[in-house]
Amino acid sequence: MAAEIVNPRSDSDSSTDGEPFDPAFALHRGGKMAVQATVPVRDRDDLSLAYTPGVAKVCSAIAEQPELVHDYTWKSQVVAVVTDGTAVLGLGDIGPEASLPVMEGKAILFKQFGGVDAVPIALGTTDTDEIIDTVVRLAPSFGGVNLEDISAPRCFEIERRLQEKLDIPIFHDDQHGTAVVTLAALRNAAKLTDRSLGQLRAVISGAGAAGVAIAKILIEAGIGDVAVCDRKGVVSADREDLTDVKREVAGFTNKGGLTGSLESALEGADVFIGVSGGTVPEEAVAKMAKDSLIFAMANPNPEIHPDVAHKYAAVVATGRSDYPNQINNVLAFPGIFAGALQVRASQITEGMKLAAAEALAAVVADELSADKVIPSPFDERVAPAVTAAVAAAARAEGVARR
Repeated sequence: MAAEIVNPRSDSDSSTDGEPFDPAFALHRGGKMAVQATVPVRDRDDLSLAYTPGVAKVCSAIAEQPELVHDYTWKSQVVAVVTDGTAVLGLGDIGPEASLPVMEGKAILFKQFGGVDAVPIALGTTDTDEIIDTVVRLAPSFGGVNLEDISAPRCFEIERRLQEKLDIPIFHDDQHGTAVVTLAALRNAAKLTDRSLGQLRAVISGAGAAGVAIAKILIEAGIGDVAVCDRKGVVSADREDLTDVKREVAGFTNKGGLTGSLESALEGADVFIGVSGGTVPEEAVAKMAKDSLIFAMANPNPEIHPDVAHKYAAVVATGRSDYPNQINNVLAFPGIFAGALQVRASQITEGMKLAAAEALAAVVADELSADKVIPSPFDERVAPAVTAAVAAAARAEGVARR
């Protein structure tokens, strides 16, 4: 009701024009979030403490000791969710306004699953320098920045340069959230099939933000080998059409020296990881190794349909909630930020991401089955486990400030 007061309907009323009721539009009317005070303002005394003159004492103290901002404002518990609207879910470049429902959704997931406040910020620019400058200027208000739905390859440069300029956690969830959850599920899938990561050869379909980050974290975790494929096939050092990012990927992946198509790379492979949205023919899947592990994570249509994957794979995961083993970023980013903010970390390191993946895998390590290699997002053990692991790793790596 309050939302309707300040934001009256601007579309036609479906109750009078005969249009069918759509619960998605009904839920989103007025937005999915609001600002709520944590202190009462009931009378003159409350007002004088929450605002002037009481607030002046706190402002003066922070001016003298800037680190007090973490204790006497919301800074240490709030994240900016920043996008330019260029790579929104499966919708692509739809612009900042159209991205806001997704950013609001991200913000409420931060709160629901990690107890972290978050503010959606959709920027009216796609210029890399302008995005970086804007976030730097906004940073004093926030304890961390979650970059969201920014297209590759700009997302890599934006994250890197913001990490260099700021001393708060910068985390591009499309990259690292996906990578953390994928690693956690793969650890458990390998365990379920009596193998270690070091015994596995993986093929990743997709050399965008998620594919690159997954390749990096799998290498860090000790996988036997991994090849990344784009639309033209295996990303290999002999190709002359590679971007700077793909050239870097070619340098640390594909120890086996594979070339050619995705389908040829899959022959004998133990693992398929799909973050591309393409389609993999069944005959290529059939040539994978015995007890293969298939993570076909494109939404809404997996690269390999689960019915096909189950013919050949010991474990099948997707990005969808209506199949078992959903690789869902919400398993990672709320706890990662909660842990980082808890210790006022200056950054989110590779070690913190690995710790998050290990903690996430451990939640269901004693309950493993082919349909349960990763917890449900609603498993109440997830966020505390990831938060504690990330906080401990931050301290161990020397990036914690309390």
